[in-house]
Amino acid sequence: MNIERVAVVGAGTMGNGIAHVCALAGLQVVLVDTDAAALDRGVATIGRNLERQRARGRIDAGAVAGALGRIEPAPGLEHVGQAGLVVEAVPEVAALKYEIFAELDRMAPPGAILASNTSSISITAIAARTSRPGRVVGMHFMNPVPVMKLVEVVRGLRTEDATGETVVEFALALGKTPVEVRDFPGFVSNRILAPMINEAVFALMEGVAEAEAIDAVMTLGMKHPMGPLALADLIGLDTCLNILEVLHRELGDDRYRPCPLLRQYVAAGWLGRKTGRGFHAYDRGRRPC
Repeated sequence: MNIERVAVVGAGTMGNGIAHVCALAGLQVVLVDTDAAALDRGVATIGRNLERQRARGRIDAGAVAGALGRIEPAPGLEHVGQAGLVVEAVPEVAALKYEIFAELDRMAPPGAILASNTSSISITAIAARTSRPGRVVGMHFMNPVPVMKLVEVVRGLRTEDATGETVVEFALALGKTPVEVRDFPGFVSNRILAPMINEAVFALMEGVAEAEAIDAVMTLGMKHPMGPLALADLIGLDTCLNILEVLHRELGDDRYRPCPLLRQYVAAGWLGRKTGRGFHAYDRGRRPC
């Protein structure tokens, strides 16, 4: 299947990143979000990130202009009608994803593949909300999308081989490295990552060390490029909490029980870089301060 037009649903951090790499690869992209302000922010973020790539010599000015010219902002799901592939990238809330996929099933062309960027929710359950479960698949990109190479390709129980093969080829065409995994809570990435972040939050809550020290142990002692608390801030503490809740509910294992301090920070609106405060404080450029 030759995909030339992609729709990305959700203009937040992951959605605008996915739109960015698709447009840079020469695809026509419809970026959909019902929040006009979020849509404007998403397009502006793509422009800044493309310009950053140009400044570093990775692309030229023509590539920047071409990519931006291939992105069409759109305010509703009715605009996905000509896409060969739709990638959903809304918040990690199962009910919201189920609702969107039921709508996408009605709005997207009959032969289109519907993909979810979910990092923990069952693809089989998402696909059951559609009349085309064989053409529903998981495409879990990593944050930041323009930089990170990995895409977890997740086949639900009813995902057809042709769908999985098409998505693998599509990820390769974007310059990504697709890795196929089973449809299991958290897949591979968050099955391992989420408990590590959660344990770091418990260490902070219990006074084992301050946030900077916890992150330093993991970066300097374990050679991680970023400490777990800084990584949680990058992902978004609300997203981390949602992932842990899915793992705890679906696996029934208390090692995935979200730390009370994580819940408290989310309740306070301290969600990480996107709000300027998480386990670390950030300036307006979203850099640690």
